[in-house]
Amino acid sequence: MATAARDQLPAAGLDEADEAVRGTCEDASVCKRFAVSVGYWKDPYIQYFVRQAKERKAPEINRGYYARVQGVSYLLEAFLKKTECNCQIVNLGAGMDTLFWRLKDENLLPRKYFEVDFPMIVARKIHNIKSKPPLSKPIIETHSGDSLLIDSHSLDSSRYSIVGADLRFSSDLEEKLKKHKLDVHLPTVLVAECVLVYMTPQQSANLLKWAANTFPVAMFINYEQKERLLLNGWENAHAIDMMKVYSFLPQADVKRIEELEFLDEKELFEQLMQHYCICWASKDSSNLGLADITF
Repeated sequence: MATAARDQLPAAGLDEADEAVRGTCEDASVCKRFAVSVGYWKDPYIQYFVRQAKERKAPEINRGYYARVQGVSYLLEAFLKKTECNCQIVNLGAGMDTLFWRLKDENLLPRKYFEVDFPMIVARKIHNIKSKPPLSKPIIETHSGDSLLIDSHSLDSSRYSIVGADLRFSSDLEEKLKKHKLDVHLPTVLVAECVLVYMTPQQSANLLKWAANTFPVAMFINYEQKERLLLNGWENAHAIDMMKVYSFLPQADVKRIEELEFLDEKELFEQLMQHYCICWASKDSSNLGLADITF
């Protein structure tokens, strides 16, 4: 899948590029933890994955992450309600995301939750899970059947699975997910936050086509810096910038977070938000009403 890109870059150059992408995982996690510490949203689990920031983050950054987290959560929960949680989530490039634990607390766990990221990031996350009971206990509590499978680059329980894989190789990705009991016939929501932007257009198109061709009933939620039309086999697609998302969020909560910190440059915040967008696409052979999901 990524052959063309690998032909263009020497191995060392590709490794450096991949290392830079892995670095964005740490940056995003630190920003989220800081925003949580200020009170933008509740996440009791992120402290177990990432250190506290050494310096304050700008209010524009905190509000941006607030809109990102709330916007993705809104679409995700709409899908879970349409499917009555009889579905699966595939979190692509999940990094140190805590979504599984938060959904369990809210009684919104799907039938199975999958995470995929670089093997190096997955190894670090598994180490944190194994060594910190607030993370491991919910996985054990929701597990049934045979003993929980775990090694340095993958973890598989009956409700949660984390896989080390390169998203540029969809055949390898599919093989690893199926090994962990991915059910292609189950309604599936795929989430990608700032993932496709780090691929070539052909690589991201291949990933989107793979998802559209693999799941008869599915939704793809994508957050990133530039609009990328999801025309690779999806029946319905939408895109709105984050300033519009911000205006659609529950205004009582927006008022609450706006009182947390003084924002000096409102125009700068608006420009920043208009630079990012959420895209979502669906296909729905079961007529669950996925095309109706919107803000």
